[in-house]
Amino acid sequence: MSSRALITGIVADEVLDSRGNPTVKVRVVLDDGTTGETIVPSGASTGEFEAVELRDGDAARYCGKGVLKAVSNVNNEIALALRGQDVLDQRQIDQRLIALDGTESKSRLGANAILGVSLACARAAAQSQRLALFQFLGGADSHVLPVPMFNVLNGGKHAADGPDVQEFKIVPLGAPTFREAYRYGAETYHALRGVLAEMGTSTNVGDEGGFVPQLKSNLAAMDALTRAIERAGYRPGEDIAIGLDPAASSFFTDGAYRLTRDRLSLSTQDMIGYWKSWVNAYPLVSLEDPLADSDWSGFATITRELGARVQIVGDDLFVTNRKFLKRGIEEGCCNSILIKLNQIGTVTETLDTAHMAMAAGYTCLVSHRSGETSDTSIADLAVALNCGQIKSGAPARGERVAKYNRLLEIENMLGAAAVFAGRHAFSNLRLST
Repeated sequence: MSSRALITGIVADEVLDSRGNPTVKVRVVLDDGTTGETIVPSGASTGEFEAVELRDGDAARYCGKGVLKAVSNVNNEIALALRGQDVLDQRQIDQRLIALDGTESKSRLGANAILGVSLACARAAAQSQRLALFQFLGGADSHVLPVPMFNVLNGGKHAADGPDVQEFKIVPLGAPTFREAYRYGAETYHALRGVLAEMGTSTNVGDEGGFVPQLKSNLAAMDALTRAIERAGYRPGEDIAIGLDPAASSFFTDGAYRLTRDRLSLSTQDMIGYWKSWVNAYPLVSLEDPLADSDWSGFATITRELGARVQIVGDDLFVTNRKFLKRGIEEGCCNSILIKLNQIGTVTETLDTAHMAMAAGYTCLVSHRSGETSDTSIADLAVALNCGQIKSGAPARGERVAKYNRLLEIENMLGAAAVFAGRHAFSNLRLST
């Protein structure tokens, strides 16, 4: 394997994501003939301080969502700046991209342009060294297969007329291997379809492949989920637990949390009490963005009151940014962080944030976006980090299962060295069964 691999070309194009919206595809070519290619995802439920994806704003094309400006930035300014650079030095590549953009939010060149190049460079580097991406990013000790969190009920911004809670997830933490966890999830997903049909509600699916039932209350979704786990032949809390992503910023207006399905308007303390009642009643192991991303004191309170029993995950609160994570650590906000590459915009910044979180005793949950592609990089990222958790939607829709199928490949590749995280991924909690 060569100690250097130089970039000879970078080419971007405008393609579509899983919601039919434009996104950026990037291909990096090296002097040894190898290439690396990636397609950038896009979120619907986004944090206020996420890195900015650049959209054209031309109403005559794709309702203003075109990305030709970002594509042009890759094909011209970025390609010129990186030509001749050693792709094996990922940190140097990313630092050049950050400096070239010159803004804190990556808004000049676009986080979609920058991440496309950063990640395509990592893929090209791995190819040139004859390594899998997870091995290039994480090194020889990358061997832990993550527990998948399957979003089987969609709501919030991901599904019109669904529950207020954005994601209801099944978490097969009691499986012996990733392959078996995948099976547990798929079987429960199909059982849930039957449960919802018996309830007389829709079994149409939302952006992430989960069902979008029109139920009378948010709690009814939890009951349906528990019944589906049991119908599939599994034990709630023992074989399969439950995770939630309320994405509470989406229903926080005028100083109150407004749950349409439950006809409730709640203060922060009342909202915490609401979640506490769910933790008491159901086998919940993960609660992501249970409060609005501006409610730092509320996050500190809910972490104190529930953090020993359930994973309090900061997504919109932290946006995969070390600056906000540092504040969270100092103020006791959350005990877990969601990791999304396109929230921060480069590979090394993503890795740095995850490592900072784990060093502080936080768990890490690697995540997809609602606007996804066939790109499987996050599967490799989860194994590279040995973080033990990933969410990529339901066990349905090609752009979702591509990530899970990639994890099957990695498990096979690792063979006897593969370790499934299982319940150990939540070892910092007092799990109830």
